[in-house]
Formats: sequence, structure tokens, C-alpha cells
Amino acid sequence: MAAPAVSVIVAAYNAMPYLTRCITSVAEQTIGSDELEIIVVDDGSTDGTAKELERLAGMHPGLINIFKQANSGGPSAPRNVGLDHARGTFVFFLDADDYLGPETLERMVAMAEKNGTDIVLGKMVGVGGRGLPTSMFKRNQPKTDVFSSRVYWALNPLKLFRRELLERHALRFPTSLPIGEDQSFVALAYLHSSGISVIADYDCLFCTLREDGGNTTVRHSGSEPRLRFLPHVIDILLENVPPGPGRDHLAHRHLTIEVQEILGHLAAEPRPQQEKALAQLADTVAPLWHKGMNNQLSAMARLRLHLVRHQMLDEALELTRFEKELAGRKFSTPVLVDEGRALARYPFLRDPARAIPDSCYDVTAQLGVRHRVTRAELHSTTLYLAGHGYLHRVATEDVTTELVLRERDRKEEFRLPVTHTATPGLGADEDQGHYVYEKAGFEAALDITTAADGSPLGDGLWDISLAIGAQGITREVRIGSKRTVDVSGKAATHVVDTNEGPRAATLYTTNPHGNFTLDLGENKHAVLPHLSLNDTVQWASDTPTELEFTGRCTLAAHPEGTLTATLRNDRGDNATFPASTTGDALVVRIPVAELSAGTWHGELRLGNWVLPLPELPNNLMAAKWRRRALPWYAKPALNSTNGFALQVAKTDLIGAVTRRITS
Repeated sequence: MAAPAVSVIVAAYNAMPYLTRCITSVAEQTIGSDELEIIVVDDGSTDGTAKELERLAGMHPGLINIFKQANSGGPSAPRNVGLDHARGTFVFFLDADDYLGPETLERMVAMAEKNGTDIVLGKMVGVGGRGLPTSMFKRNQPKTDVFSSRVYWALNPLKLFRRELLERHALRFPTSLPIGEDQSFVALAYLHSSGISVIADYDCLFCTLREDGGNTTVRHSGSEPRLRFLPHVIDILLENVPPGPGRDHLAHRHLTIEVQEILGHLAAEPRPQQEKALAQLADTVAPLWHKGMNNQLSAMARLRLHLVRHQMLDEALELTRFEKELAGRKFSTPVLVDEGRALARYPFLRDPARAIPDSCYDVTAQLGVRHRVTRAELHSTTLYLAGHGYLHRVATEDVTTELVLRERDRKEEFRLPVTHTATPGLGADEDQGHYVYEKAGFEAALDITTAADGSPLGDGLWDISLAIGAQGITREVRIGSKRTVDVSGKAATHVVDTNEGPRAATLYTTNPHGNFTLDLGENKHAVLPHLSLNDTVQWASDTPTELEFTGRCTLAAHPEGTLTATLRNDRGDNATFPASTTGDALVVRIPVAELSAGTWHGELRLGNWVLPLPELPNNLMAAKWRRRALPWYAKPALNSTNGFALQVAKTDLIGAVTRRITS
């Protein structure tokens, strides 16, 4: 019997009524029953789970394998039993109260096979208020690892694993832990894997918060079970990941999520247990936390860890109460601005009795930057910008905001002053109006001929930022992603007149971030694609001696009179005729009666940009006129291989008469 592609392992304990939806969602997967086996381990259920499993097995003959055992007290043992009996190339661990999207397994297997990865994470969706990690699902990731992504923040086992990986490293769930058993299993699998894939564009897994409180982490409250599993997973990091940025990246998860969670459970415990647990927590995290990590941690996490390290129990409990209160607030914590730093007003800030360092409160690097562009348009050589920008929670006093131009490749940089403008009432729509920013506005006029410290800006992609400053604090932000509806982000290519000659300048917004960049010199936006001429050439209906060309000009602007048809003949004569534009329509008329005799060639010119004029059709009738009483004509030149060619000549009267007589 051929092995299936996927073995879905379900540990079931008193799983009704959720079990029916769970198993059905697996049985109906688009990958097909031939590629699937379902292994359900009934861990001593007493609620009818066993009977429902028999019914479901009857509905899907040969698909569901049922194993029964006495209750083990947790999901580890039944998952291990399922893994021991699995035959699939891949295994997927599914909790009995959760369910899959219809295409989940098909998509996951395809992702793993295409990219040669051992683990696939699928986007998870919370049901009934279930909270789930989301930071790793911002985009699809065909192949990544724990060090260059956020997948380590998802340590639950609800994933697709290549079974050979698990067997090669003899990975099983520890049965001595009531909760957190999945963290050590998944952490080791991550670290040993050849690669990890992430599916973020499809809802793969729906995780339910049970109404009866039957979720494992809900049933096992208190600090003690969490302090049992945390040392296990920290030991895994210490043993398998050398000191450095990689270990710090993974440690960040435990130093924030687990430490906060354990402190939260301390509040309801007796004082002796609180003291014991805090001391144990301090010892457990000590090998992971060092000062070099502080820049990666939030101020709240730094403060929390400081209190843990120094076993400041009362302060840690007070901070936990403060965090719960903070979660219910609709405005952000105020800050103290001092000597160019912003310190969050968390408990015990600059309390001399506690002597907690300011670094535990420093949120300068985490200050939110708010901006909006209300004007962004190029007129001739000047770019006009306006809008507002401010630092969240920092009053707009001693404002020092300036415009920053930075060439993307050369990193050449110029800073330009802005005019600060009043913005009364700004900020009233957030934080319940606790903070207002009365002078956050800016206006700037950037002339490309003088913006480089009085000299012209060189060719390049000039990214536009604001260095937003107030009260000695400065944060830089690219601008454009937030703009009013009347400010276009569409690329607009201009040809502008400068002392050095015509230049191409395009204001556009980047993809996908939508920030403004000024392209000088056609780095990404060429001029010629904006000019086109139709192949159809004809004599103007109202003036039969004017040759008419039509086409399109989609440039946002160009200097008046610079778009011309430029002609030259074989005798060295030159002639220039202006093009006219109305909207995107372009028209050029060449009054051939003004041309001297000869064979004329030409092109459409805009400064140094040249577009050949289209070839004249051979069947174009000759235009005729009289000059000084003598007949002249213009017609397509014969035997020309140079595109547009127009023969202008005086009619040979004697030859014409002779040809008429002989004919």
C-alpha cells in the first residue's frame, strides 16, 4: 500500500462537539483521500468522543485510524503515539478543537516540495476570541529560517513537518510537561530543518477558543507549569545556538512573551510561591539576557527584566497591574523628554528609592512618527512639498524639522530647511486628545538647480525624507505613504529647462511602500516612451500643403516651444516646426511650401531626445503649389532607406509638356 503524502495526527480528549468539524475538515481536503491518512488518538475521553470517532470512521472507510489509551494528562503522549504510526511523507499535528481550510494540505505540501523545506507554517485564524501569533504571516516566505524571520514566535506544533526530519533526530514531545511541551519539540525541529516555508495568503488553520475553557493552556494556570517548561527550551538554545545575534533573536521571544506571562500568573499566588517563582525565573533567564540585547527589547521588557533580575517582587507585581491597566486604556503612556531622550512614564521612573536606570524607560527609538503629505508637485525646476510631521507623544516645541534628500546608490545627502506652519487641533483624534501638536506643519520648495548646497542636484534617485525634530529629539521618516487623497502617487515625468540644458525629472512613489522619490536623469523613468507618432501621415484637410503627423505626448510638462519637428535636406538646409499638444494628443504640421528644394529627412526633437518621423507612404499624393508664379511639388522621395524622406522640387515644365505630348 502506497504511503500517503500527509499523516494528520489528532490528539483528542473530551473534544465534543468540536471534533466533528475538525475531522470533517481534514477528510474533505482538496489534496484527496489517496494522499491522506488521519490518525486520531483518543486520550481517555469520557464525553462521547469515542462514539463520534467510530461514526466518522464509518463515513470515511480506510481514511481514519483510531487509537485509544488511558488519559495521559496532556497532548504529548497521544501525539507521540500518532507519530509512531504515521506513514506519510509529511505529518500535520491538529488539535481536536481546531480545523483546516479546504486547500490547506494541498498548498502546504506543494510549498514544501517546491522549495525543499522541512516545515511549513500556514496562516492561522483565531475563532471565538482566540489570540494567535501573526507577525510571521505578513507575506509568503518560500524558504526561510528561524534567524531571518519571525517564525520562532510560532512555537505551537500546528504545522506541516517532513517526517524524515523528525525521525532522523528522534524528535518526540516530552511527556513530563503539562503545557509548553510543544515549544521544545518545535524549537528543535526548526533548528534542525533544511528550511521553513510560510503561507500567508491563505487561511490555513482555524484555532478555537473553547467556550468550556477546555484549551490546554487555559486549564493549566499558574506560574509553576510555565517555570517547568521554560528551562527546557532555554537549554535548547544554549546547547544548539552559539552566542551572538542569532541566539539573541530567538531569546527575544522568551524574554518578552514568557516572562510577561509568568509574572501575570504570579499575582494570584501566595507570597512564598511568588518569591520562589520570581527567584526561579531570574535564574532561568539569566543566561539569555545581556546588556547588548537592550536595543532589541522594548522599554517595558527592559524594565520587566530589570525587576526580575533584582527580584523586586512588589515592583514586578505593580508593573503587572500597570500593564493590565495600560491594555485597557485608549491612550498611550506619556513620556518625559529630557536632554534629547524620551522616557516612558512607567512605574518608578526616577524613583530614588528604587534607583532603576533611565535606560529601562527609554523609548526614544520606539517613538511613533506621524506624517501626512498634503502637497507634492513639480513646477518647472521646483518641487513643492507640504504636510505635517510629528513625534507621537512629544509636543511640537523647539521644532527643528527639515527635509532630507538622499541619493539611493551613492548615499549622497542634502538637508534643506522647511517653513514650520501651525496645525491647530492636530492629534485630537487619537489618544483621546491627550496630546496635541500645534506646530507640526511644514512647507518646502526644493529647486533642483540649487538644492545641492547651492549647486544642481546630480542625476540619480533622490529619496525624500523628513527629519522630524522637537525638544531635541529627531527621527527620520520617508514620506509619501500617508498623503491626502488629492496628492497623486502616480509617476509624473517632466522635462525641465536648466542652465545645463533640458533635464528629465520624475516625481513618483515607490512600490510597495508608496514613498516619494525624485528621479533625475531617467534612472527608472525614460522620456522617449512618453512620445509617440502614429504611422498614418496625411495632408491636412484644411491646408493641403501642410503635412500632418499625429501622436501622443504623455509628459507631465515640457518647456514651451521645445517639442519640434526638425528637418534637414541634402543641400544642408534646416527647418524647424513646433509641435502642439492638447492633453495627451500631439500634432505636428510641416508647411512644405516653406521648404527649399531637396530631399528632406527629419525627426521629432525635445532637447536631446529624438524620435524619428515615420516613413511617408508611397501612395501619398503629391502636394502642389506655386511659388513666384512657378509650380512646385512635394512628394515621398523614391529609393530612400532613411525613414522619413520628402522630395521638394520645382516642376520641370518642359519635361512635363514633353511627357504629355509623347503620351
